[in-house]
Amino acid sequence: MAPRANWKGFLRLSLVTCPVALYPATSESEKISFNQLNRQTGHRIKYLKVDSDTGEEVPNEDIVKGYELEKGQYIEVTKDELEEIALESTRTIEIDEFVDRTDIDPRYLIRPYYVRPDGKVGHDAFAVIRETIREMDKVAIGRVVLTNREHIIALEPMDKGLVGTLLRYPYEVRSEQEYFDEIQDVKVTKDMLDLARHIVNQKAGNFEPEKFEDHYESALIELINQKRAGKPITPKDKPAATNVVNLMEALRRSVGQEAAPAKAAKPAKKPRKAAAGQKEMLMPIAGKKPAKEAAAKKPAARSQRKSA
Repeated sequence: MAPRANWKGFLRLSLVTCPVALYPATSESEKISFNQLNRQTGHRIKYLKVDSDTGEEVPNEDIVKGYELEKGQYIEVTKDELEEIALESTRTIEIDEFVDRTDIDPRYLIRPYYVRPDGKVGHDAFAVIRETIREMDKVAIGRVVLTNREHIIALEPMDKGLVGTLLRYPYEVRSEQEYFDEIQDVKVTKDMLDLARHIVNQKAGNFEPEKFEDHYESALIELINQKRAGKPITPKDKPAATNVVNLMEALRRSVGQEAAPAKAAKPAKKPRKAAAGQKEMLMPIAGKKPAKEAAAKKPAARSQRKSA
């Protein structure tokens, strides 16, 4: 089942308007999460909102927002005052301009949303806006208000819908000079570049996200399954670090190290099985259906994950 829409409103390009809904394009819910427990009792820890001076719990109706001017000195801002300055564009994504995808610095990207028509009307207008963006090979830049804040949103066609990516404002992006100024100017020799290029060529491939496995998540699943089964937990041997001081020697060794896997790299679809099966590995932990039943329903599970 697709998640509920995070936002509903209208998408507008000049006089062309259609109702749309925004859905989160990513999810963290499938990752293993932990609760904090009292070691003595095994009970879950509960957090309370308390007054920092009196230590007494404060009911929600008595909690207000405040901006700290100085240490311990606040300006109180009420809900009514915040609603008074609420932006008019709360229910409309107004497309302001079209830009090249390469113009958008990746540091400005925050998170993606799926955008689709809301309801049975407006599909024609939605298609016109989508295909205009597609034909021009541009990214549409607009504004959307989420949780009372106005965000910049970049809209791109994807299949029959749109992907809208929230963008940061310039004041949210730190200057790289603060971090890069102290990097030494090093002259890289042709021999070093030739060896490095050789390594890159041996590792060249296409980006296929499904072949990557979250090894830490898999290790967590294995750990929890072992503890549920009452098996002893034994620490695994960590690989010894190879200390290569000479850079040229390190590059030469790397070329030799990558050469062997490169020859045997044709049947490289094994990692995909591990990645695709990651969700099924969660089944025993969540107390869901047996592995055989889960495997029988694997295509449905995969399509569900794509819609999440």
